[in-house]
Amino acid sequence: MHKEKIQQVVEEVKKVVVGQDRMINRLLIGLFTNGHILLEGVPGLAKTLTVNTLAKVLHLDFKRIQFTPDLLPSDLVGTMIYNQQEASFEVKKGPIFANIILADEVNRSPAKVQSALLEAMQEKQVTIGETTFPLDRPFLVLATQNPVDQEGTYPLPEAQVDRFMMKVHIDYPSKADEMEVMRRMANMSFSSEVNAILSKEDIFAIRAAINEVKIAEPLENYIIELVFATRFPEKYGLKEEAKYIQFGVSPRASINLNLASRAMAYMEGRDYVLPEDIKAVAEDVLNHRIILNYEAEADNVSTRDLVRIFLEKIPINKTVTLK
Repeated sequence: MHKEKIQQVVEEVKKVVVGQDRMINRLLIGLFTNGHILLEGVPGLAKTLTVNTLAKVLHLDFKRIQFTPDLLPSDLVGTMIYNQQEASFEVKKGPIFANIILADEVNRSPAKVQSALLEAMQEKQVTIGETTFPLDRPFLVLATQNPVDQEGTYPLPEAQVDRFMMKVHIDYPSKADEMEVMRRMANMSFSSEVNAILSKEDIFAIRAAINEVKIAEPLENYIIELVFATRFPEKYGLKEEAKYIQFGVSPRASINLNLASRAMAYMEGRDYVLPEDIKAVAEDVLNHRIILNYEAEADNVSTRDLVRIFLEKIPINKTVTLK
């Protein structure tokens, strides 16, 4: 039943968004596994539109926050205001109190605002004054950043980017998709209305079902091998790749690779994980966690290039010696 509903969600979003199937899939994986998503792509690729439409289809409370250099943490989480009639302070909650938060151009805000957002992501709660408020569940942050215009931006520190389950690179649409986008959006009578498909109860039920998806021990071993290959590439015969890596991925990578692959399997209608599920999500889970050195930048080598090499060269059936 839930598999059919998930397909209905995808079809509803496609009524408005053209040619972004991969982005929709990754957003749903994040929602169903309680993981936050960072979307990176040039302007105009429907990042904001997709998130907005998905929130409507899921019938969840949605807030969009445009991050700017003059934004303050209180603009995000809220503050204490003085009520003259009552002669007392009262809490004014900020836009962070929603189910889905779209943090638009998150790299345009200063470090204090980014820290406030990432603390809410990690702790699922916000402290205003002396009172701590739990955030509503489900709570999902979908952040976007523009990789082109870096003037006046504050890049997210690597340790904070690690809090995102996946970093998804959004590419330009194909010619056919762009033709459809042009025709659809140039029609001034086009309606972006969609139907609500999933409820909060459905989302929690799907999470419980994904938790029951089985992953065999050889595939768990494969995840560990991929993770360790980023940390000690020389031990895997990847000497050429080793010269580009400053730091490998953190333990969050193995956790999220396990979760994302099980969610992928569930959305494909299976209660068990295949190697293809792990390979499908590996790039998005690992690419923002590998820290490259200056030599990689000089040679124009990206983390996505390295992940693809790891997937190609690390065998699945290798036995892991756990120490």
